[in-house]
Amino acid sequence: MSTKVSDQILARLREWGVDCVFGYPGDGINGLLAAWERADNDPRFIQSRHEEMSAFEAVGYAKFSGRVGVCTATSGPGAIHLLNGLYDAKLDHVPVVAVVGQTNRSAMGGSYQQEVDLHTLFKDVASEFVETVNVPEQLPNVLDRAFRTAYARRCPTAVIVPADVQELDYSPPTHAFKMVPSSLGCEHFALQPDDAALKRAAEVLNAGEKVAILIGQGAAGARAEVERVADVLAAGVAKALLGKDVLSDELPYVTGAIGLLGTRPSYELMRDCDTLLTIGSSFPYTQFMPEFGQARGVQIDIDPHMVGMRYPYEVNLVGDARTTLSRLLPMLRRKKDRKWQKRVIANNERWRGVMARRAEQSADPINPEFVAWALDPLLPDDAIITSDSGSVANWYARHLHMRGSMRVSLSGTLATMGCGVPYAIGAKFAHPDRPVIALVGDGAMQMNGLAELITAWKYRDAWSDPRLVVAVWNNQDLNQVTWEMRAMSGSPQFLPSQSIPDVSYATFATSLGLTGIRVEKPDGVLDAWQHALDADGPAVLEFLTDPSVPPIPPHATWEQMEATAKSILKGDVEREAMVRQGFKAKVQEFLPGARRRAEAGHGHLRRGSRHRHRHPARSGR
Repeated sequence: MSTKVSDQILARLREWGVDCVFGYPGDGINGLLAAWERADNDPRFIQSRHEEMSAFEAVGYAKFSGRVGVCTATSGPGAIHLLNGLYDAKLDHVPVVAVVGQTNRSAMGGSYQQEVDLHTLFKDVASEFVETVNVPEQLPNVLDRAFRTAYARRCPTAVIVPADVQELDYSPPTHAFKMVPSSLGCEHFALQPDDAALKRAAEVLNAGEKVAILIGQGAAGARAEVERVADVLAAGVAKALLGKDVLSDELPYVTGAIGLLGTRPSYELMRDCDTLLTIGSSFPYTQFMPEFGQARGVQIDIDPHMVGMRYPYEVNLVGDARTTLSRLLPMLRRKKDRKWQKRVIANNERWRGVMARRAEQSADPINPEFVAWALDPLLPDDAIITSDSGSVANWYARHLHMRGSMRVSLSGTLATMGCGVPYAIGAKFAHPDRPVIALVGDGAMQMNGLAELITAWKYRDAWSDPRLVVAVWNNQDLNQVTWEMRAMSGSPQFLPSQSIPDVSYATFATSLGLTGIRVEKPDGVLDAWQHALDADGPAVLEFLTDPSVPPIPPHATWEQMEATAKSILKGDVEREAMVRQGFKAKVQEFLPGARRRAEAGHGHLRRGSRHRHRHPARSGR
């Protein structure tokens, strides 16, 4: 039997080390689907409920595996549906390859069914590489370049294969004019700056007395080097959300997230520093950086297109974070005065107390902060956590502390809703031997998560560690936008846009044969988390949370408070509860004495629970 182009596509994917492809069938990829049957489903076809979910799952797989994620879709509507997930990959610098079907070549230009100009459609999202395979000899070069580009430039790429080309007999490129041969592989490379640039950077950092370090996902391979630099410079370290798992939060000088979802210690670190070192981050919100002219700056980034545009840095080092820091470290002088770092540590300890007291406040019915705070000490040290966008991202950013080999992510730059559950499914295929927890608001769950629970049910037996926990904050409100309207425009809650139906997520999970638990009171939160983390398969936890608990930013300005007051005067339906919860949350920052009691209570929970509630088969890790 002859080898078809579709057979060669799958063979080439296997040669690139691809073990699974996330997709949804359609007649534009019928040739590929037939090839999958002939290849005994190798690489494994993972069927989502929607092509957008296929792209998100490929992004989640790539984020947590470090390998290229691959997704596939049919022509026309299938290709269009991939876009949101591919834009998520583009904006978060994640390597993804999309293999997309197209109408037969003979029908192109004839306004045929599902005929869409895919080059125009993908030319922005896959701007680094998008190409159509028109003849069999073109295939290996196009597919190999898509992979190499995705790896090297950390971006999505697209390969378009018309339906009739998929069915052609495959013939490789020959040693002839206008043929382009190809080869596999993309070896790791480490870009690094020259000595003169490193010396200038060292001069700036050595001169500083109050050094702040900001890290992003680009520092992920340089954990040990970042720790050494922080120690030598007596610095505090803040993290962009995509860099949340780069350093352990058990290090006392790590202040956690920066920005609107960040911590007050990170805000104070940037407000008061005189020197800023940014490593592998393109954090875009300059208002959370030091005042211009206040701090001298050094940036390290592997992408020359991303340096020097977030802050007026004095030195921009283009290079791999680990290699650059290794060469920079011998040039740095250890700071004898450690008062600045001690101050950072003290601010951090105080903030932990504030957050503990906030989480312990009563609410109607459950404080949403308490749900995340209670999970933190129960997390296995090898857990993978995904967060959706919305108010849940506030609690994820502030209450979950990294330790061990934990991995976490969310849609950082696109901040799209609906990625939490498919990210988690992608993570399970990247690491089937690790527990995965998705933190999702009810809006995102209704948008994408409910249907994708079916995917989790379908593949539940494919994972050696059966734990996939989906936690839903059910407050029947699109809460983040509600608070943004209150704080930024002084508008009251607009119920026709903000109120969403009360869906029984736990009941839906149970109907699929998954574990489903609905928690209506605070005293059920801990047991629910423990039960889900001990389950022998996917579990959905539904927490009825109070929409009136505000995600108060770490720097809450008078202008924002005034805007919120105006929304109350205009008749916000939640105004009484909002004022009560907002006052209770903010006042925690100024209460003396109570911190020790709160920390002691949380410490008891941490010490007594972390190992006891791991899955029995993996409790020895």
